[in-house]
Amino acid sequence: MMKRIAFLLFFSFFITASCLQAAEHSRDYELKRAKLLSYIINHEITTYHYYHRPLDNKISSQAFKLYLKQVDPRKQFFLQKDIDSLSGFKLKLDDEMRSGHLQFPIAADEILKERVKQVQTITTAIFKQGIDLNKVELMQSDAKKIRYCKTIEELRDRWRKDIKYQVVSQYLDIQEMNKAAFKTSKDGKATKIKLKKPAELKKEALEKVRKSDDYLFSRMLKMDNKDSYNRFFSIIVRAVDPHSDFLPPSQKEDFDIHMRGSLEGIGAVLQEDSGYVKVVRIIPGGAAYRQKQLTADDIILMVAQGQKEPVNIAGMRLRDAVSLIRGKKGTTVRLTVKKPDGTIRVISIVRDIVQLKDTFVKAVTIKLPGDGLIGYMKIPSFYRDFKGKRNVTDDTRRALKKLTAQDIKGLIIDLRNDGGGALVDAVKIAGLFIHTGPVVQIRAGHKTDILSDTDPSISYSGPLLILINRFSASASEIFAGAMQDYGRAIIVGSKHSYGKGTVQTMLNLDNQLPSFFGINMSRYQPLGALKLTTQKFYRINGGSTQDRGVVSDIVIPTRFMYSRVGEKYSENAMPWDKIAPASYKKWPSYPFNIKKLRELNARLIKTNKKFIEIVKEADEARDRQQHTMINIDMASRLHERQKMAAIRKAAGDKPYSPYFHDEGYGQGKKAGRITPAQEKKKFLKRLNADPAIQESLDILRRAEKK
Repeated sequence: MMKRIAFLLFFSFFITASCLQAAEHSRDYELKRAKLLSYIINHEITTYHYYHRPLDNKISSQAFKLYLKQVDPRKQFFLQKDIDSLSGFKLKLDDEMRSGHLQFPIAADEILKERVKQVQTITTAIFKQGIDLNKVELMQSDAKKIRYCKTIEELRDRWRKDIKYQVVSQYLDIQEMNKAAFKTSKDGKATKIKLKKPAELKKEALEKVRKSDDYLFSRMLKMDNKDSYNRFFSIIVRAVDPHSDFLPPSQKEDFDIHMRGSLEGIGAVLQEDSGYVKVVRIIPGGAAYRQKQLTADDIILMVAQGQKEPVNIAGMRLRDAVSLIRGKKGTTVRLTVKKPDGTIRVISIVRDIVQLKDTFVKAVTIKLPGDGLIGYMKIPSFYRDFKGKRNVTDDTRRALKKLTAQDIKGLIIDLRNDGGGALVDAVKIAGLFIHTGPVVQIRAGHKTDILSDTDPSISYSGPLLILINRFSASASEIFAGAMQDYGRAIIVGSKHSYGKGTVQTMLNLDNQLPSFFGINMSRYQPLGALKLTTQKFYRINGGSTQDRGVVSDIVIPTRFMYSRVGEKYSENAMPWDKIAPASYKKWPSYPFNIKKLRELNARLIKTNKKFIEIVKEADEARDRQQHTMINIDMASRLHERQKMAAIRKAAGDKPYSPYFHDEGYGQGKKAGRITPAQEKKKFLKRLNADPAIQESLDILRRAEKK
């Protein structure tokens, strides 16, 4: 009752003013709509978010930092004096949300637009004056280490170096494509393609960079008050935790993209992160999944359509970035991405629809020396068609039946790069390996629910090994964590999994719109949606999967071993904590001697050539992360590219992602032009070349001999 009275008092003047005016200026309308949204969002966060806490100074401070990172990630527009003038808002953003008097988003964006106009003038002069691409110079590549410029002169020099770096990169890109086209032309006995001269390459590179920067400035200057308010609300919500967000209304197609959490065209889940667009997850069966170069935690810096000029998307709203990346099936998009190890790569992806056949569970047997067989199963995601057509549990059960019929001596379940899916299937699949018992605890507020397996039947009771990496998340962590807690499986892989242990709920804000005494607020619809974290996962041992993820029993080297990949590295991530454990009985016949296996594994890593190469690559990536001052002259950038090309060539240029078509999974007699038998042979060859699989086989051999 008190909340409704407070709401009525809050809007008494607001509603009266609305009724007195027959027509409003659009700016006045957006102001009043923003006031309405500020109250509703504040109320919904306090009521429904997992913390059930009102916005406070801590959230305000976090939101202030997020705003600066969102609009000016590389500190290329604001001067230090601008930050000083805005710092008075740092602890007042929560007050603005409660009062509805939103001053910060408009004031900050007005300052930003003035700086954008100044930068436009600066860059125009830089392009006219010319750029020496051969002069040896250093530039800081890590945005976290860059400070705001104190003067316009400093800002001008920062932009000069940034433009030089962009032009050199474009020059080398164009040169590579020209050489590749010339080679193809020559082989095909055509004569139209000619090798471009350095002057032509430089002119083309300069024009591409100029157009890209002009697009960036134009986009930033087109931001209106509505955009400012929407961005402000999104930042406020994301300051509470990184998986909560405000989704402003837009065209239905764009809104559905947010609701589905997936992106048609390349097959990736994206989110805004500190002013950049970050890849959260690769959709199994999508174009990026099959292409295998784009990975989770990649930052997309620029987007180009085919061979057209790339567009800088730093600071771009997610839906605008989505509109650039999305496209018709068969067309090509080129993404300039920053990898988790700090390297910059241009990745070309041919857009396509998700191929469902690539998303399903696949299984095969691997022959050991002698007569033994080990089962191998890849679970790409915990998929479920809620209309009842197909789900990962039924497919896993069928695969286990097929494998156990061959008398396997052990089983490897590969959850690497599995970003999760349906919670119900994490519970059901765990039930295939235990008699009965709890699998996961779910906490909301002060209430804890336990989801358990109640089916006493078991599909497989032998030695079980689960492979994980930094990109194993959510439902895959629940399954792996439960198997580890029961002592049912040994966990092998990265030091820890991703650590995504929260549940989000989507709230349609139009449904939260109040009506008092018959006064209709629908004139302000649509209001958008609010994605809020409402629940948290806990293992049956009481520890959360949030932040820490699942820690491997046996750690093996990966190329991302020193990269900041995982929930713990996300801004404002919810912390790890612990609740009371559930009641459960350990698996009675755990066959692994962890201490002995760790000793053997340490010796293997020092002698195995492939592990040695992986460790070398990881060390080089760590060095690049630590040494962020980079040379931006032509010779240095060319040398760096040649060095990285040699590393990628040695590594095969593709991260390992098991994928094949096996018999009996609805693929027919042929999968394209390759028969299932040929695909299986190719797949087994890749398994034999994967050191993680070889280590897993070795662990299971030791368990079988015990």
